[in-house]
Amino acid sequence: MTTPYHHGNLRSALVDAGLELARAKGPDGVVLREVARRVGVSHNAAYRHFADRDELLLEIADRGMTELSRAMQARLDALPDELDAVSRARRRLQEVGRGYVDFALAEEGLFAAAFSCFAEKVADGSDPESGPYELLTAALDDLVEVGYLDTSRRPGAEVACWAAVHGFSLLHLEGPLRVVAPADREAALTGLLDTMDRGLGRPVR
Repeated sequence: MTTPYHHGNLRSALVDAGLELARAKGPDGVVLREVARRVGVSHNAAYRHFADRDELLLEIADRGMTELSRAMQARLDALPDELDAVSRARRRLQEVGRGYVDFALAEEGLFAAAFSCFAEKVADGSDPESGPYELLTAALDDLVEVGYLDTSRRPGAEVACWAAVHGFSLLHLEGPLRVVAPADREAALTGLLDTMDRGLGRPVR
């Protein structure tokens, strides 16, 4: 497939073509020569915008994170207005988690690409999870604000919730649960999110 581009917009066209490859084949499918071929330019022309394949993949990973954030935000935007403050805060956390998992399952290749440069970004001291992580952080802060989550149990809650939904996603994408029927997977996700909600809302005895 060839991605047309306008003069002066080659970099954007290369990223768009790389995104198509990532969606179809994951990060390993992003090859600079193939990206250039799809756009209709020479390999050397692509190198004028990206020093190497890793530099292109880094931008694709950023775009993947942005799309993940948008999917999570869309779930939040769909919440009904009539909810009381506590119910809304609890639903916000669940919708953030559901948006994360839904995106991972629907966009397996792009989801993998989004996290393909994660270790390098952490090593560089950047904040690679800023978009999705900010949404999760805000949802947990809302739970504290409405009195559902005790302040003493707030530290570390992000990691616990993130590990739950990311692990769930990987188990169903490439692990032993990949053969589970969609209806059963949806029921399991609802159970996971309910468990997260109940666990945050009451102290462990």
